[in-house]
Amino acid sequence: MATLLTGSTGYLGSYVAARLLAEGERLNVLVRAPGKSEAAERLWLAWQMHFPEFPPFAERLRSQVEIFPGDVTQPNFGLDAAAYGRLVTTTESAIHAAATLNRRSEKSCLNVNLRGTLEVIQLARRARELHGLRRFSHVSTVAVAGHRAHEVVGEDEAIDWERRDYDPYARTKKFSELLVRQLVEGAPVTIFRPSIVLGDSRRPETTQFDMARAFAFLARLPVLPFRPEDKIDIVPADYVADAIAMLHRRDDTPHAVYHLSAGRASETYRQITRALAQATGGREPVFLPALERSFRGLVGLATRLGRNPVGRGAALLQVFFPYLVWDTVFDNSRVVAELGREPAPFSSYGYGLLRFSREHQFRYPYREWPREMGVLVP
Repeated sequence: MATLLTGSTGYLGSYVAARLLAEGERLNVLVRAPGKSEAAERLWLAWQMHFPEFPPFAERLRSQVEIFPGDVTQPNFGLDAAAYGRLVTTTESAIHAAATLNRRSEKSCLNVNLRGTLEVIQLARRARELHGLRRFSHVSTVAVAGHRAHEVVGEDEAIDWERRDYDPYARTKKFSELLVRQLVEGAPVTIFRPSIVLGDSRRPETTQFDMARAFAFLARLPVLPFRPEDKIDIVPADYVADAIAMLHRRDDTPHAVYHLSAGRASETYRQITRALAQATGGREPVFLPALERSFRGLVGLATRLGRNPVGRGAALLQVFFPYLVWDTVFDNSRVVAELGREPAPFSSYGYGLLRFSREHQFRYPYREWPREMGVLVP
């Protein structure tokens, strides 16, 4: 029997996969690819930061992973009857981490975040009817809290249906939570809401550069349009994955929803910029919050510069900007009590992350599939 993990080729999904494999778990992974060999190559790239040497990766794949080449947006994941039947038969729990982060496309969010969630729920219900389901874990986001300002938000107060949502991503993830709560029956459900997941507290390497690029753009500016004492809730990916893997493997958890966040210990912009300035030997920026409106306009203009580093950084900043100025953090006392530790503060590892990102031009130095290995998975 195995745990179904969707989103295994995504940034956070790769961390969860690596953590579960390290604990000896068997995984059923759904990978968008035409066949198993192509799916295995996608996994090699997605998991390479966690398994940098090919032989250990190949051994994990052979001994602990079954690949199902499919698509969460398709009926029965686009699998034939035999493959889908095997997936149902061998799945004893599910972690649904697949999602689109395309905050500008309503269509993409509806297809992946809503239709995809429904397909995973359908699979879980069939597995439960056949042999029981141990747990259903759903990876959501703190963005379901909608428009906020200067708040500390607890898990039970996060969703307020009268509040406006910032974007299609937040809106569809909120409705996905509702689907999971109402349609998964006969098994415990755990909902995880990460805040801004940025970097790894143990090492500078990353394969996810969107937020890193936006922060690198800001780090070069001598003037920032933020209130220096505003807090920004950043959590490292390794902490998030540890929490998901540990709580999913438990037979019982005291809560149904967990904020995976920095919580009240979130750092202020002044703390973060001061740490970066000390690490680089540079000057701290000047904070002028009155320039926020003008800054938004300049960022909009910069996005028209095309696909050069400045244009890409500005485009990403434009998407994330609402979450940078809301001065809202998400209470993490539940997960801290379960793990017995707080997440590492961003200032303790942020400089290494930004340096790695810049030195590698915001691209991970992937190694290609070793062709001498041939086809690893039939």
